Amino acid sequence: MISAKRFQEELHLVPLVPPEGQQLDIHGADFNRPGMQFCGYYEFFAYERPQVIGKIEMSYLISRSSEDRDEIFARYFSYALPCVIICRGMLPPEEMLTAARERQVPIYLSQDTTTNFCSRLIHYIANQLAPRESRHGVLLDVHGVGVLLAGKSGVGKSETALELIKRGHQLVADDVVEIRRVSDNRLIGTCPEAIRHMMEIRGIGLIDIRAMYGVSAVNPSKSIDLVLELLAWEEAQVADRIGLEEKAIDILGVPVAHQQIPVRPGRNLAIVVEVAARNLSLKRMGYNAALEMNHRFKEMLKPVHS
Repeated sequence: MISAKRFQEELHLVPLVPPEGQQLDIHGADFNRPGMQFCGYYEFFAYERPQVIGKIEMSYLISRSSEDRDEIFARYFSYALPCVIICRGMLPPEEMLTAARERQVPIYLSQDTTTNFCSRLIHYIANQLAPRESRHGVLLDVHGVGVLLAGKSGVGKSETALELIKRGHQLVADDVVEIRRVSDNRLIGTCPEAIRHMMEIRGIGLIDIRAMYGVSAVNPSKSIDLVLELLAWEEAQVADRIGLEEKAIDILGVPVAHQQIPVRPGRNLAIVVEVAARNLSLKRMGYNAALEMNHRFKEMLKPVHS
């Protein structure tokens, strides 16, 4: 289900037949263009999707007689349609509006071209219906990599994030990170509206990062590419000194690269986070320093033939 008010506002729609309720019965990020249905073919009719009418469909409808349109719309609106959107600012025939009111099917008008609107529609519905959860942590954009700092309260996540912001990186969310799975392998993190741009620093209290460091210090959303778990030095597992083993954590069914970072006084965590982000970028481009060193040692251990 999607909020009818937000659907109308976010997609810049004008209601020709307003919805009866506050929710639209939409459950998938797809749409249907009902050209075949207007011609009488209902064998495979995706009526449960938003119905998008473009120039071709409207031109066909206008070319029909009033009696034909009555028959077309009587059958078309007999299905439980979530809504109908007409693109290019084209006004529908009165027969369509009458049938829609009788069946209580919302009709919206968009000034956008059909292709552009369909693209925005899919993106909007996918974001609204994406599986989501909230996690405790700090999300930052570090060298273009979405880094989620995790760990117990008081371990130093916010202080590390503050140092990274001073070094030119961007804050997405502090304390509560709202995570959405927008595709099979992509997670997007955002911040709840009530605490957006805010950060809690123990001993000081709440600070507004955007007001203090400028708009370039914040980012409204970011993909989650790497989870760095900050652990007290004595709680950390045996550290991987080489980095040959790549670990991942499951978030909403998506594996995300995961590393444990031991914390102790005097350790510059901001630099460690920067290096971890850059290292992940290198791995994605096909270069792995640990594998490169392993290869060098193997070459050195090969027997020399005379």
